[in-house]
Amino acid sequence: MPLQIVTVPCLSDNYAYLMHDDATGDTALVDAPEVAPIEAALAERGWRLTDILVTHHHHDHIEGVDALRAAHGARVIGAARDVHRLPALDLAAADGETVEVCGTPVTVLDVSGHTVGHIAFHVPAAKAVFTADSLMALGCGRLFEGTAPQMWVSLSKLAALPDDTDIYSGHEYTAANARFALTIEPDNAALKARAEAVAQARAEGRPTVPSTLAEEKATNPFLRAALPALKDSLGMSGAADEDVFAEIRGRKDRF
Repeated sequence: MPLQIVTVPCLSDNYAYLMHDDATGDTALVDAPEVAPIEAALAERGWRLTDILVTHHHHDHIEGVDALRAAHGARVIGAARDVHRLPALDLAAADGETVEVCGTPVTVLDVSGHTVGHIAFHVPAAKAVFTADSLMALGCGRLFEGTAPQMWVSLSKLAALPDDTDIYSGHEYTAANARFALTIEPDNAALKARAEAVAQARAEGRPTVPSTLAEEKATNPFLRAALPALKDSLGMSGAADEDVFAEIRGRKDRF
């Protein structure tokens, strides 16, 4: 059986994710914004929580870690370079390292930018990457700690994954991101179609994540900063990719 991934809405606009393997009975949680909905999702399915994967130190991603660990005895995995401000880790992993979770290899990717030490978890067997507040649906995280060049390197690293990879990001920001993206590429047909689909999904109360990497490459302005046509439209012909990204990020901050 393939790995099952369940989206768990938390707080006002956060997402946590459960990944379950029937063969081992193991269940991993990616980020823990809030205890109650996660416990409810586990109980509904009769799953036991064995691992908690932490992407970064922000409160709305770690609030429930200690309570869930205490309740289930779960192993907590996070970034070695961020260990000083994360809940206590049972396994501290560095960029490029692979750990076994739910019976399958999971690769840790440093995707600093939103914070320094932010990591993503790539699960090739599930064609999934859990990106939290780095690469997001039609967007990327605000640069609270890192620099634009750092985030551009991180996004480029994620963009190099297979196009059919599902992007599981940390928030339901997609409708607002779509409105901004259309200010950058108002004539992008794929973007216009996606914006309409996002609006419909939200009207029906459905999540807009995951998306595929192929969708993001076709519509997400933050992944498209290297395109000559986009540079031309911003009056930045010949500019460095990271400088174009910085311009787009700055515009989003003021949007």
